[in-house]
Amino acid sequence: EASHENIINSINNKKSGNDNTTKYIIIALIIIAICILFVIVKSIIGPRISDRLVTINMISTLVTSSIIILAVLFPNQTYLLDICIIYVLLSFLSVCVFDSVYINVYLKKKKEQEKKEDNK
Repeated sequence: EASHENIINSINNKKSGNDNTTKYIIIALIIIAICILFVIVKSIIGPRISDRLVTINMISTLVTSSIIILAVLFPNQTYLLDICIIYVLLSFLSVCVFDSVYINVYLKKKKEQEKKEDNK
């Protein structure tokens, strides 16, 4: 509850000149959320695995940018930047793992097709 009170206090302590900035930041977060929804739909539809890999990377980039925007909105919450760095590292590693799995599956299928063609 203490962190919620800090967030509410940081919003209430904003000067009247920063109200527009807060509105623009909230609008940016809403736009990013809509973009994430579109990317999720593309990930579900996207006929190839490579499309899905790209959408995973796009989603992680959008989530990272939203965490950074939240860190700007709440300057008292410095842990948000730490979370953002950890999230970027985990996202990079997961995309690398997915890529390596995809490449190995592709190469295995290619070898099987070559063996079938040689047997004919």
